[in-house]
Amino acid sequence: MEIDIFDNFFRGKKVLVTGHTGFKGSWLSIWLHELGAEVIGVGLDPYSERDNFVLSGIGSKIKADIRTDICNEQKIKEIFAEYQPEIVFHLAAQPLVRLSYEIPVETYETNVMGTVHIMEAIRVTKSVKVGVLITTDKCYDNNEQVEGYVETDPFGGYDPYSSSKGACEIAIQSWRRSFFNPVDYGKKHTVSLASVRAGNVIGGGDWSKDRIIPDCMRALETTKVINIRSPKAVRPWEYVLEPLSGYMLLAQKMWNYPTSYCEGWNFGPGAESVLTVWEVASAIIDNFGFGELKDVSDPNAFHEAALLMLNINKAKTRLGWTPRLTAKETVVLTLDWYKRYKTENVYDLCVEEIEMFLR
Repeated sequence: MEIDIFDNFFRGKKVLVTGHTGFKGSWLSIWLHELGAEVIGVGLDPYSERDNFVLSGIGSKIKADIRTDICNEQKIKEIFAEYQPEIVFHLAAQPLVRLSYEIPVETYETNVMGTVHIMEAIRVTKSVKVGVLITTDKCYDNNEQVEGYVETDPFGGYDPYSSSKGACEIAIQSWRRSFFNPVDYGKKHTVSLASVRAGNVIGGGDWSKDRIIPDCMRALETTKVINIRSPKAVRPWEYVLEPLSGYMLLAQKMWNYPTSYCEGWNFGPGAESVLTVWEVASAIIDNFGFGELKDVSDPNAFHEAALLMLNINKAKTRLGWTPRLTAKETVVLTLDWYKRYKTENVYDLCVEEIEMFLR
């Protein structure tokens, strides 16, 4: 099975991935490595010893596995200068809503200033041609409408995490207009810069705090009851490789047509993938054949959005990108990893799941 759906585009390209030790970053690094890219990973230590990054061993396979904080502007610029990347995928972030209430300042430092430091490093590194900066569906000013948000909707955010990502988008917009303006391409700069927003991404190898799949897996592995904080919350559930395939396709388009795609893009799931948290947890229990759910919703808990949807028509029509999996297929493929990681070579397992995703 061929996992290169990008016409050999990434082979030999120098690709810098921030947040490569994280959940999405590890999957992106594996896929890029398999495509023959020279991957330069920049990130903090992984969250746990069971993370996909650790178990897959991808850190020892890529060109460089660098531990540094994206808030260290000088260090980031030194890394860019040394490795001369051509394409940058910026995924490093403080990604958790509930944690952002505990560490709001650090959340802003990492998400907003970290992104600014990456853009500044891109600005002074002439080798960089494409920058794909990952934010989130939560960057929009969410009034919990039924319709999906389109790329031109206003940014905002209730909690420190969501608002930091809204602020990120405003910074990216500003840097694009000020320093990477498509009008000035080829005259003042040679960079194509885009921001991308995905849905509620799930997949194998995620053990983060306060996320439904890791919460369920930890409970099932210890035969504990699964506590559900927001049972009625509706989320656009999306398999991890869906948005990554979109980011990579976008990078290819930006490389070939530098002034045509440097803008914001939504890479969410199809409308049928919108389920409540309770429905997803129930599907997990059905799949495993055991487990028990408990509603522990607290009316006094910190605010978390009850409804959030993305409109993906733009990516469908202009990029030819479309989600491949239904919500049910997403849950099944996600759980496949958790059922097999203890007894199999995790790197090979990940490559096999990329193949399964593309079938």
